[in-house]
Amino acid sequence: MAAAPPSYCFVAFPPRAKDGLVVFGKNSARPRDEVQEVVYFSAADHEPESKVECTYISIDQVPRTHAIMISRPAWLWGAEMGANEHGVCIANEAINTREPAAEIEALLGMDLVRLGLERGETAKEALDVIVSLLEEHGQGGNYYEDANSCHSFQSAYLIVDRDEAWVLETIGKYWAAEKVTEGVRCICNRLSLTTKMDAEHPELRSYAQSQGWWTGEGEFNFSEVFSPVEDHLDCGAGKDSLEKREESITVQTMMNTLRDKASGVCIDSESFLTTASGVSVLPQNRSSLCIHYFTGTPDPSRFVRGLVT
Repeated sequence: MAAAPPSYCFVAFPPRAKDGLVVFGKNSARPRDEVQEVVYFSAADHEPESKVECTYISIDQVPRTHAIMISRPAWLWGAEMGANEHGVCIANEAINTREPAAEIEALLGMDLVRLGLERGETAKEALDVIVSLLEEHGQGGNYYEDANSCHSFQSAYLIVDRDEAWVLETIGKYWAAEKVTEGVRCICNRLSLTTKMDAEHPELRSYAQSQGWWTGEGEFNFSEVFSPVEDHLDCGAGKDSLEKREESITVQTMMNTLRDKASGVCIDSESFLTTASGVSVLPQNRSSLCIHYFTGTPDPSRFVRGLVT
């Protein structure tokens, strides 16, 4: 399979976003013959000591899971993107780092998206869920249905609610996260965190030293330490398509950005396609409902309104 092109996820906060709204958007660049479905799961109570079967492994279930709506490749358990009843939205991106991703069967990054939505009432709670499960179970396994080869990746996440977002980037069980409360932020398929980290694995820096990737002297720059030596992926045009817009950002602006083929945000190549898209509108005024749009199709020029919470 050819190398995957960049895939993008965005969030815009007031005052860049209009009318006191937080606007979240994600394009899913996946193999062009892969079907993606939009699925709603209601809130549920679970028996003590019960298990949940994820894509490759089973883990302990929690007493109660939140209602969620997700967009996912039809063959797996997790999600490319989604939202829950509390207005938490999560999407992930596959990334390569200096630490090769494990090919063993563990939790997929997409499994962790769904688990974060099912178990987190806020963006910070979802972050804590994801890193706890990452440290306990690890991440690994084939990101594609193709059984003839294994394509395994590390993961980056954009975790958003009405008040804040967290950019979470992972290397095996190690991780770092940055809190975002204003402006526009984009993640794609490369590390983006630098020296501003608001939370991190307690052994992150000592691990980097043990691998010879950081001397322990000077400022610790996450991307410089953990990015592959040869990292040629260019996400600049896609990031600039929203980050450098001068006008206020609306839901229509986000949808138009996800439709943009010239910048590379919307993919249509020989092997890969934007197989699904989603946009969420999260009013900071809690008396207003959140609205979530999912295409359920590979054409992001058509958005279908999904769950209202």
